[in-house]
Amino acid sequence: MGEQNLKILVTGGGTGGHVFPAIAIAEAIKKLHPDTEFLFVGASGKMEMERVPKAGYAIEGLSVAGFQRSMSLKNLSFPIKLLKSLWKARNIVRKFQPDVVIGTGGYASGPIMRAAQRAGIPTLIQEQNSYAGLTNKILGKRAARICVAYDHMEQFFPQEKIVFTGNPVRSDILNLEGKHEEALKYYGLDPEKKTIVVIGGSLGARTLNNAMRDNVEFFEKHSLPVGEGRGGAVQVIWQCGKFYEFEYTAMETAKLPNVQCRAFIDRMDLLYAAADVIISRAGALSISELCLVGKPAILIPSPNVAEDHQTKNALALVEKGAARLVRDGDAGEKMLQEALLILESEALAFSLSESIRQLGRPKAADAIAREAIKLVDKG
Repeated sequence: MGEQNLKILVTGGGTGGHVFPAIAIAEAIKKLHPDTEFLFVGASGKMEMERVPKAGYAIEGLSVAGFQRSMSLKNLSFPIKLLKSLWKARNIVRKFQPDVVIGTGGYASGPIMRAAQRAGIPTLIQEQNSYAGLTNKILGKRAARICVAYDHMEQFFPQEKIVFTGNPVRSDILNLEGKHEEALKYYGLDPEKKTIVVIGGSLGARTLNNAMRDNVEFFEKHSLPVGEGRGGAVQVIWQCGKFYEFEYTAMETAKLPNVQCRAFIDRMDLLYAAADVIISRAGALSISELCLVGKPAILIPSPNVAEDHQTKNALALVEKGAARLVRDGDAGEKMLQEALLILESEALAFSLSESIRQLGRPKAADAIAREAIKLVDKG
């Protein structure tokens, strides 16, 4: 590689599932090559435009947006935004002249990766899901390397380009050992009660929120001291999401003494450390974190995602006995009953924990960083 500083362009965003892995990969490269110059490219107005600068990296935004699957007036501006983004992406690549471009998915990834491939610059795709999206399938034909987190990805990509690395996650959750007592104090939890954590993602999930809203009686019944009622006492930390904050914090459930309703979580490591069972959507980043955390998990896949990929993500775990699955339409009736089933059975809780922990890839970011650097060496 010589002594020159690396120049790496990272593109991805729209949700935490694309942003956090992108930052984690950059951090891993920086450890190996501290003088690396980074430029991120995201979608204007999306969360990466705030999160990436906070992490200490420069970012440029493209005015790209997704195509609405339903009939929408927004689709009229889609071709104009796409053409503008392709033109700006080409200029960004030409001006920055990266040694390699890494794409973690999201609206901005397509134009930037396409521009880099046309310019003959090596590209690395970090495919997080068990079912590859259309954009990545197209880009994969000309990508130099495709880093994946699930088996059987050769159905979407050329076998010889695939490297199994796992999904990178934020570094603070890699080691939760010894944090349980700190977590209980931080969140003001009762050590005599079992803790259920409900995570709806940064924006929140209406299905999970409605299930919490509709189960006031469950929480009233299970607020009793341990031994005085079926399953003993439970307490819940319920992350409703910023989008739903004012609607759900006013609900009766949120005002119960054994329920905490929060718009967002500022210490995910302590949230996971406090949990006895976790109820979550089945996005790729969420699943990767749960595998490292090693707690019993109930997955409720969102039906509102491309190719129903969250269900496919969840089934990949369920088939290995590493999680329980509740369908979106059954969440209100079954989600908390499933949690109670796990809390009442030490054998089931242990089995789920052990199985999901075996799927964790704590060194994923490092593995992807090394693959990216190899592409520079080849160049």
